[in-house]
Amino acid sequence: MTRTALRVDAVLVQAVIAGALSFAHLHDLAAAAGQDGWKAWAYPVSVDLLLVAAWRRLRSDGPSRLAWCWFLIALIASLGANVATAGLLDLSNVPAWLRILVAAWPALAFMGGTLLVHSPANCSSTPTASAAPDPEPMPEVETEPTPAVEPDPAPVDSADHAPALLPADPAPAPQPAVPVPAALVDHARKVAADHEERTGARIDIDTLRARLGVPPHMADAIAAQLA
Repeated sequence: MTRTALRVDAVLVQAVIAGALSFAHLHDLAAAAGQDGWKAWAYPVSVDLLLVAAWRRLRSDGPSRLAWCWFLIALIASLGANVATAGLLDLSNVPAWLRILVAAWPALAFMGGTLLVHSPANCSSTPTASAAPDPEPMPEVETEPTPAVEPDPAPVDSADHAPALLPADPAPAPQPAVPVPAALVDHARKVAADHEERTGARIDIDTLRARLGVPPHMADAIAAQLA
């Protein structure tokens, strides 16, 4: 406990000494630039407050260009005053550009402090909730048409009473080829394969036409390509 207390006290003492020296250097530079009286004492307060405000903005809201910009401006002003009063600058004959900078510092510090306090923080954009995927449509349950029950042929009493053979119908004229899209043929193959897998028999033209919903001539053309 004693070592920790001593370490903390030493840090505080060092901070007080460094702050007092920097404060005095800023006061001396402001006084040499023509800011006498209470105005020379106000300059160190303005520089240190801007430095603390920028550092607090960096610690609370994270790195940002605005906070880093004003932090560097206040740090350069503090370091510049310390270096200028180390004998590199004749305080009895301050150049005109330094007088202009010292005179313009209050407006610059006021603008920086206002921007640091009132500008909104850079909030990270939250990702928008992804839209839920549309539910997949339920597959249509295709009902197979009930096959027509063919009547049993009438029994023949004897060979003498065999029905007379009807004259053969003339062969129908060949129908022109019907163009069938390749995608429809592929779909028909899947339907035929599914029907054969479930029933164990090849699909007939009527069932194929009912399943595909196509006219008879197109069903014949598709069945010809499936054969």
